[in-house]
Amino acid sequence: MTTTERGGPARHFHTELAELKALLLKMSGEAEELVRISVEALLEQNLEKAQATVDGDLRVDQLELEIDKAAHELLALQQPMAGDLRFITMTMKISNDLERVGDHAVNIARAVQRLADLPPFGRAPEVAEMARLASDMLSDALDSFVRRDAEMARGIGARDDQVDHLYNSMFRILLTHMMEDPRRIGPAMSTLLISKNLERIADLATNVAEDVVFLVEGKVIKHGSGRGGRPADRTAPR
Repeated sequence: MTTTERGGPARHFHTELAELKALLLKMSGEAEELVRISVEALLEQNLEKAQATVDGDLRVDQLELEIDKAAHELLALQQPMAGDLRFITMTMKISNDLERVGDHAVNIARAVQRLADLPPFGRAPEVAEMARLASDMLSDALDSFVRRDAEMARGIGARDDQVDHLYNSMFRILLTHMMEDPRRIGPAMSTLLISKNLERIADLATNVAEDVVFLVEGKVIKHGSGRGGRPADRTAPR
């Protein structure tokens, strides 16, 4: 009977890997929910949902600490190799990105709270589209992790360009509003802050997608290398 069959170190290691993945999936769900609620708070001007976003960020922060602790213990005690090592290091990186996603959702929620005390400012369809794109990108990036689907992950980067274009458009529009009427400076700045945080959520979703490709294929596609099915400059050992 082997060590694994007796329930020895190898089986224990893979149990801990499964537990680490479960923690990351839980954190993914929490972060995705924060983005969803913050976007609803924005589109509905709902202060209760804005406060719920602020309160919920504590759960995401705590999960990042748990993941970091579990991952470091696996690295120190088990000395994983190749694919297992990639999984653990990517889990740590993705959890860090998800913690930042939570922070950006909170920034959006707090901007919504500030807007409630400022003069009315017309709805900006570009912001609503940015919110939809960023939310969908995050959802798809996390889904690609669950499915270990590198091709799905690769398709997310192209949508990031759309979000960047919308952000640049919003910047010009809001700058024009502020120049035309100084009374709009306050609400315009809050709206610009919301746009910037949505743009950052889209960037972080792209980071997660790139990490998924590295996890599945060992290929680095950051900064455009290896996207669109082209081979990356560096490939990790399997």
